[in-house]
Amino acid sequence: MANWTYVSDDAALLENHMIPSYPKGVHILLARVNGTVYALSGRCAHMACPLFTGTLEGYIVTCPCHDWQFDIRTGKFLSAPELGIATYSTKHEDGKWYINIDER
Repeated sequence: MANWTYVSDDAALLENHMIPSYPKGVHILLARVNGTVYALSGRCAHMACPLFTGTLEGYIVTCPCHDWQFDIRTGKFLSAPELGIATYSTKHEDGKWYINIDER
């Protein structure tokens, strides 16, 4: 059963942008691409750098510290797909975004 946790108002997340959120103290990155909102760990798998200060090009977020790149749809590290970061299901309801924070 999904445990939905509020992460952001819809208006706060613009198309082709990223924002951080901290539900239950967990660092989450939210990104909107082609109208879909993706939620993933907000910290790079390499040295835990905050991904929201990186760049978003299409579905790829690039870490600002060492240029590690992740697919926001899967959390996979592009240079070694066996590595990656956690992703979370999202839900939109009444102008607000929620994620299933207990999903891992």
